[in-house]
Amino acid sequence: MKQIKVAITDDHPMVLAGLSQLLDSCDNIAVQATYTSGGALLEGLKQQRPDVLLLDVLLPDHSGEELARMVTADYPDVRILVITSVDTNFHIRRMLQQGCMGYLLKNADREMLLDAINAVYAGEQYITASLKEQLLQDVLQTRKVAHPQVMLTRREKEILQLIAREFTSPEIADKLFLSLRTVENHRKHLLAKFDVKNMIGLVRKALDMGLVE
Repeated sequence: MKQIKVAITDDHPMVLAGLSQLLDSCDNIAVQATYTSGGALLEGLKQQRPDVLLLDVLLPDHSGEELARMVTADYPDVRILVITSVDTNFHIRRMLQQGCMGYLLKNADREMLLDAINAVYAGEQYITASLKEQLLQDVLQTRKVAHPQVMLTRREKEILQLIAREFTSPEIADKLFLSLRTVENHRKHLLAKFDVKNMIGLVRKALDMGLVE
């Protein structure tokens, strides 16, 4: 029986120890490495690549979304299974959009964890039933809400897409050959048009309206 090589990234040593101990008892799974930060993970992947990466959403130096995007781009054969305490629909959708194959909460039992690892390793998506239902209800609720149409200029659409990809204002200015002041003015206009208070609210509303991916 081929062993599934697993790496774990979590900034809590007790979580790493618990997951490692649990998985070490499985004949078909070998814990290849553990990492306490995104930086350590990226360095480790240069030396050895697991079959399945268990990844937390919240890390001290990189967001889980950023790491997922980098890993799937540079190491497409590594399957990512999110294991986290974060259960918001926003984070679930964003992690799946970045190529993660599964999403599991840290309160899952041993059987569910093993099922998730085996499913992801086989190329299947794994999301617990409760989270699937939560996502479905969110979609249905969103469809019930009639969003007023937001008219955007071509430039506003470009800037909105870059904001959703976590570009900073200086980075947007550099990419679009605009002044920093112009970018900041566009940001203010977008907040006003979407009737939100900050960039998080802007991205969430734009996602709900299907204006960004």
